[in-house]
Amino acid sequence: MPKPVTIYHNPRCAKSRATLELLRKKGVEPRVVEYLKDPPSAAELKRILSLLGMRPRDLLRKAEAKAAGIDAGSSDAALLALMLKHPIAIERPIVVAGNRAALGRPPEAVLAIL
Repeated sequence: MPKPVTIYHNPRCAKSRATLELLRKKGVEPRVVEYLKDPPSAAELKRILSLLGMRPRDLLRKAEAKAAGIDAGSSDAALLALMLKHPIAIERPIVVAGNRAALGRPPEAVLAIL
């Protein structure tokens, strides 16, 4: 049985659209989560960070974080809370396949976890 695949997607982002298209070309129809409309819970975001092997500041979009008033030097707990409040500041796209995750930058990076 294939592992379920989820993409945290922003349809306005070219990299996100390219990653979704790449998954579909590889025969994978992921669960698409438009995270700006349906942000992850704190537990989900913590799990994603753990699977990526990243800290919250590693997953921050610099310009969007700055525009939202997020100080990248804040504690991990503070950054996590701010990312949940301002999901636009979360880097995208993120693909989760089973117990593995990858950031689709470049889109081909997600192929390693399928």
